[in-house]
Amino acid sequence: MSIPTTIPSTEPPHKRERRKDARPGELMDAALSLFVEKGFAATRVEEVAQRAGVSKGTLFLYFPSKVELFKAVVRENIAGRFAEWNQTFETFEGNTSDMVRYCMHQWWERIGATQASGITKLVMSEGSQFPEITDFYRQEVIEPGNALIRRILQRGVVRGEFRALNLDYAIYSIIAPMIFVIMWKHSMAPCCGLGQGGLQAHIDPQAFIANQADILLRGLENTPPHPNSNALN
Repeated sequence: MSIPTTIPSTEPPHKRERRKDARPGELMDAALSLFVEKGFAATRVEEVAQRAGVSKGTLFLYFPSKVELFKAVVRENIAGRFAEWNQTFETFEGNTSDMVRYCMHQWWERIGATQASGITKLVMSEGSQFPEITDFYRQEVIEPGNALIRRILQRGVVRGEFRALNLDYAIYSIIAPMIFVIMWKHSMAPCCGLGQGGLQAHIDPQAFIANQADILLRGLENTPPHPNSNALN
């Protein structure tokens, strides 16, 4: 009877066979979860590496600092979507009211309903402590987002669908409901003891967004004046 010359490894196969190119994604997923759970300041790179199943040294091979890891998470989950969204703007065939509704609901499905929405809450709550990540978020998310919303509203004005607007401020009429539903999801709902599904128990996000879009669009639409408007004035 021959004696085995090697001892089979007891390490789980997925640990030994993990592709090198899979590690950045795993690290970003782990970082996103921890950033949302604990915030930026409280998250340690050791925890990220441990959750991803790699060493801290391996993490630093891909991301030289926690700030650079945060930037990668934002690009992967939020900022990287703007190219697609701008392309959708170019090819959208409906009227601008339909576009506004579509964009608001798409934002919820692609960002708001995911863990990535917690990044907005993180920046709002910790931004003053970490100017570098705040400035990055402004450049990569806020400015492109504002620019896209401006293009949508401008489209409506040019086509005669919306009345003349101060676009510098009108964009925030669309942004504000999104910020509210994010802050409720990540701040108020957990504090009320509602758990992960608490938002849905109190506020149906899709119904909330639909209602906000309806209110907003009734104010934006370029409707003829009421026949008795002079008398009312």
